[in-house]
Amino acid sequence: MKYNKLIDHTILKADTTREAVQQVLDEAIQHGFASVCINPYWVPLAFEVLKDSDVKVCTVIGFPLGANTTNTKAFETKDAIANGAQEVDMVINIGEMKAGNYDVVQADIEAVVEATNGNALVKVIIETCLLTKEEIETVSKIVRASGADFIKTSTGFSTSGATVEDVALMRKNVGEEVGVKASGGVRTKELMQAMVEAGATRIGTSNGVY
Repeated sequence: MKYNKLIDHTILKADTTREAVQQVLDEAIQHGFASVCINPYWVPLAFEVLKDSDVKVCTVIGFPLGANTTNTKAFETKDAIANGAQEVDMVINIGEMKAGNYDVVQADIEAVVEATNGNALVKVIIETCLLTKEEIETVSKIVRASGADFIKTSTGFSTSGATVEDVALMRKNVGEEVGVKASGGVRTKELMQAMVEAGATRIGTSNGVY
């Protein structure tokens, strides 16, 4: 199986330069990846470079902690789309999730979904490494109810990344209508294949070229 069209080719580190972003954009076109996932500042550059290709522009919202206000996340989403983003990966309010304030978590996601006005896919990062299995089950159902397009494991900036077990648990609880993105630590073809077999339909990695 070819995995090119499952890959969000990712570069999100704080010290990322224009030259590094340009390299990732060029690689994404060359290898025909699904998208390039970059920080919001680089969205205009990505849009310009990718506009004549079928590689999508993906960016992150409330990243990496998820503790921004809901209004800030909504504004950031609208700004990103205005600059050319076609997919947005938002981080949930993890603290409120841990506290059991599920209505707050869902409203936060729904605000981002609404802010897209149907003009971008929404992927919801739940940061699986900070949640219990029961919380992963619960937030998966929240994501499904929110109208988001994908649920995503990790930012790649916390204590650990995606696991096959968590991907399978997410898939079981979101059903078949919602995409599942495995992200964080997916560095080999073998692990990517295992994630897909567990239910992942998108892979976030900075190791797409190997």
